[in-house]
Amino acid sequence: MNEEFVVTPYKVSGEVDYEVLIERFGTKRIDEELLARLAKYGPLHSMLRRQIFYSHRDLEWILDEYDKGNKFTLYTGRGPSGPIHLGHLMPWAFTKYLQDTFKVKLWFQLTDDEKFMFYDHLTLDECKKWGYENALDVIALGFDSKLTNIFLDTEYIKTMYPTVIKAAKKINFSTIRAVFGFDNSNNVGSIFFTSIQTVPCFLESMEQGKKVPCLIPCGIDQDPHFRITRDIAEGMDYYKPALIHAKLMPSLVGAEKMSTSTGNDTTIFTTDDKKTVKKKVMNAFTGGRVSVEEQKKLGGDPDICSVHAYNTYFFEPDDKKLAQLYSDCRSGKIMCGECKTLLFEKVWKFLEEHQRRREKAKGVLDDFFVRD
Repeated sequence: MNEEFVVTPYKVSGEVDYEVLIERFGTKRIDEELLARLAKYGPLHSMLRRQIFYSHRDLEWILDEYDKGNKFTLYTGRGPSGPIHLGHLMPWAFTKYLQDTFKVKLWFQLTDDEKFMFYDHLTLDECKKWGYENALDVIALGFDSKLTNIFLDTEYIKTMYPTVIKAAKKINFSTIRAVFGFDNSNNVGSIFFTSIQTVPCFLESMEQGKKVPCLIPCGIDQDPHFRITRDIAEGMDYYKPALIHAKLMPSLVGAEKMSTSTGNDTTIFTTDDKKTVKKKVMNAFTGGRVSVEEQKKLGGDPDICSVHAYNTYFFEPDDKKLAQLYSDCRSGKIMCGECKTLLFEKVWKFLEEHQRRREKAKGVLDDFFVRD
């Protein structure tokens, strides 16, 4: 295991040790007791059963408040810098599960301002365009329009700005520098941005005129933003946001996080056609042996296989079927080509329906968006 991995909201590299990350970030593992409690509200999502969502901050408190009748709000988002891939969809699908299970409102932030400030190759108009494109993928997952507010920062800043500057006044540059590793070359917009990312935690409280708990489902790489938010929330007369963290969906080449920027061949995008998806899946990294004969004799290694990871994270919700695939790989009963074909069929079935719903979403954008 490489101990030199890096996980921040702006960079993930190396082979991530998620147990070490719990210690490094100071979060709590979602243990069997907490899983048993979550199961009382409805069937556990496969991402909980398989410890894909595995870490949290104050999740017990959120459930305590919910049990008292004090419903929480959900908050998650996307930095719109390009097309959506399956790694982006994973935590959003889990967020939908939370909305459906607890019947709670979601605030979904599209940080067009952030991506403009962090990426030299993108204009602000391009970030905004990607925001609307990305929103189609969010809507296509089936969120309830009556319980979902999607917004672009640049289109909702009038509402947020008074609270943004109150947050900004409480955050020192030394904190930003220590948490994110920024230096003198960072523009002041990027240094300021955490103040903006803080505010959606409080939007429901602002709207209702009372303190409302907030739960943030997100990749664990986003936790540093909200450590800062939690430090200042009570001083602004809001609850600290609670978080539930996911592991990062790997790419088709193995352990590295799936990313828009690492190359098209390692990532499946929601707008890819059938031929492209098949080519990417069939070229995926596996834990197979050098020959069919050797694999039949020695078996494969599903623990390092991106195909098995895809099934585990997203595409095989049936635990018994997943366990059978694992066992068949280990014993040499199934070959990599067959496993890839099975995965491709599942991925394409999902994407074919997603693309249909995505097209339909173009006609209902205004049912979801809030603007100043």
